[in-house]
Amino acid sequence: MAAHGAAIDPNEPVVYEQYETIEQQQETYLVGMWSFLVTEVMMFGALFLVYSLYRWKFRGEFFMFHEELSWQWGGLNTMNLLFSSFLMAKAVQATQLKRAKAQMWYLAGTIVCAFIFLIIKAIEWIPKFEHHLVPTASFHWPPHEPHGSGGGSPEHAKIFYSLYFTMTGLHGLHVVIGIIAITILMVMTKLKAKAITDYIPTEMVGLYWHFVDLVWIFLYPLFYLIPR
Repeated sequence: MAAHGAAIDPNEPVVYEQYETIEQQQETYLVGMWSFLVTEVMMFGALFLVYSLYRWKFRGEFFMFHEELSWQWGGLNTMNLLFSSFLMAKAVQATQLKRAKAQMWYLAGTIVCAFIFLIIKAIEWIPKFEHHLVPTASFHWPPHEPHGSGGGSPEHAKIFYSLYFTMTGLHGLHVVIGIIAITILMVMTKLKAKAITDYIPTEMVGLYWHFVDLVWIFLYPLFYLIPR
């Protein structure tokens, strides 16, 4: 779409024809992103509610079930994502200061952290498949006893691991989407695409990434740090 005015300064934000001012255009972008994030909050909120109800009902058993999870790996992933949020915030700042090279480095660092998160998650998940803790027809609880007796109800264990794989898997999918979004942003910035004329696209991707990190901040204590 064409911008207002006959000549366009490549160093100035482009105001597209459906907007009157750059402020209105930026506000529209941000409202759209926040509206999207609200729908994401509603989706994860429903899952958190289901988890809370089952945990209230099976408090003692959920403690036993969670002992198969590694709080060390989960904690490492938490610190990794917090650092990635810092890098993303620095990328937005660099964009506002028109420091394109620094922006690209910060975005690349965020992607590296995202891949580290997925690798650690794979390290966590693989033993669950080996011990038949994936909620399928081959599910077995307890994983280290041949007859599945003791240590809580197998049916309740299946509920716990169904929630675990659903919620952490859905979060992992959002991490992958974040990697794709950041990669597209980097390519468009490198190619000086017309849609990338100010800091707003980077800030919108940053909002999404901070949301992904925030979801994990809730998932980590709910699944990994269950008190006795």
